[in-house]
Amino acid sequence: MTKSAMAFLPSSEENGLALDEMAYRRLRRALVTGTMLPGDRLSIRGVAAALGVSAMPARTALRRLAAEQAVDLLPSGTAVVPRLTRAGFAELSAIRAELEPLAVRRAAPHLTEADFAALAALVSAHDAARETSEAEIIQAADRDFLFLIYRAAQAPLLLGLIETLWLRRGPLFGAMRGQRGILGGMRHRHGEILEALRARDAEPAAALLRSEIEEATRFIQSAVRFEGDDTAAERLAAIGRSGA
Repeated sequence: MTKSAMAFLPSSEENGLALDEMAYRRLRRALVTGTMLPGDRLSIRGVAAALGVSAMPARTALRRLAAEQAVDLLPSGTAVVPRLTRAGFAELSAIRAELEPLAVRRAAPHLTEADFAALAALVSAHDAARETSEAEIIQAADRDFLFLIYRAAQAPLLLGLIETLWLRRGPLFGAMRGQRGILGGMRHRHGEILEALRARDAEPAAALLRSEIEEATRFIQSAVRFEGDDTAAERLAAIGRSGA
């Protein structure tokens, strides 16, 4: 883990933060953005060195993430980024499909013209990145579009719950960046969501997001192998179908 890979917060946002809070926020950001991948190991010493802090803030940050079930903590204090099972991903997606549309409904009355302009720019960035297959930009534009809306909901508890789900989602989506064609195969409805929000039509906007999450979930389940998938059984089944 390199120090550059850990620089996730602008320095202006770190001013005045305690070291353990700074470490926690940077690690949290690394998980949400998919900088950390499933199976990555985060030792106290490695985190401390990467962030330029002592062992205590690094240990505290890892323990907080373990309490959120964002990492698995080993007896040595080293944390491991979990590998989602197929059932775990299905559960996570089902919860997202309930909570995130709720945030959209709550945000609709509060979005400003400046917000709409920012959202439109993110839709354009997303579409342009899909044309050139720039996976990291696709994911960043998707994430920034959604969280701009979620923050506008003015519901801190709801936002925190959604962020916790994304701590589990992020590493899987980070790993998907290296799998050709997967991100381009997922349809997004951000332009339609934006138009509904401009019209202050909260329910259609929420329904569009729910549909987007559910469609993406089905596509990913068909295209990605998950921890615990029985690949040997799949190969045997294929042999049986072919009559070999």
